[in-house]
Amino acid sequence: MAVVLITGASSGFGLEGALAFARNGDTVYATMRDVAKCGRLQQAAAEEGLSLRIKALDVTRPQSFDAFIRAVVEEAGRIDVLVNNAGIVRPGALEDLSESALRLVMETNFFGPLLLTRSLLPVMRAQRSGFIIMMSSLSGLAGLPGDLPYAASKFALEGATEALRHEIDRWGIRLALVEAGMYATAIFDSSMVGEALLPSDYPPDSPYRPLVESRLREVRDRRSQAFHPRIVGELFVAIAQSDGKQFRWPADEVATRVLGTMLAQDDVSRDQFLRMVAGADWWSEGKNHAD
Repeated sequence: MAVVLITGASSGFGLEGALAFARNGDTVYATMRDVAKCGRLQQAAAEEGLSLRIKALDVTRPQSFDAFIRAVVEEAGRIDVLVNNAGIVRPGALEDLSESALRLVMETNFFGPLLLTRSLLPVMRAQRSGFIIMMSSLSGLAGLPGDLPYAASKFALEGATEALRHEIDRWGIRLALVEAGMYATAIFDSSMVGEALLPSDYPPDSPYRPLVESRLREVRDRRSQAFHPRIVGELFVAIAQSDGKQFRWPADEVATRVLGTMLAQDDVSRDQFLRMVAGADWWSEGKNHAD
């Protein structure tokens, strides 16, 4: 069985992925920034009689990565699968977002997984094997208004992963991207509380506020249609057991449809498609949303 390291395992895809690998009989190192938030994972594992090794790992602290990897290898002997899942979102328009908010999203969603992967590569090269799974998003294929930081981080992650794939394949190390539609995870909870939609410190007089609120309202209203994160958790296991030839893995029918559409379009068709998805023509035309 494999030794699996997964980040962001306190909830959502990470939690479901940790449980899925444990059900498969793998040795699972389920990591999270704050281990005080491990209650849901511990309870779910206990209910199924699963064994997990829960560890603290903050993906925004790359100075800790080498020591963490060494400790896991000393304990388990190897690391066969890395699932880079931890991520955050900060909705808003570029003018309204602070530099610190922009950098935090990039540190968490891009630099974190990339630098953790870099720390692990010497281990996998020595093994001449390994599978690295990057949790991407349809936002890594389609940049929509109000989603700039998250989209930027996922676009960057997709490009880096595609380039890295061809750097390390000679050692039998495989990479994959997971493309997911909308799932019932906690990623938006920090920015959507009840009817507020945006945090209290968001600029109240922002000229972009109607656009951002409209986009978030649409997301909130569609949450009842969201897929269960267990789908992605089980997909992680399937990917890790694959031959590595498939690079992008759509997690659901929505992702499959969008992925096929986005990769086949010219620029004009792409722009029309994104405008339709965003539902923001009213904004570009200078109208009020009510119109």
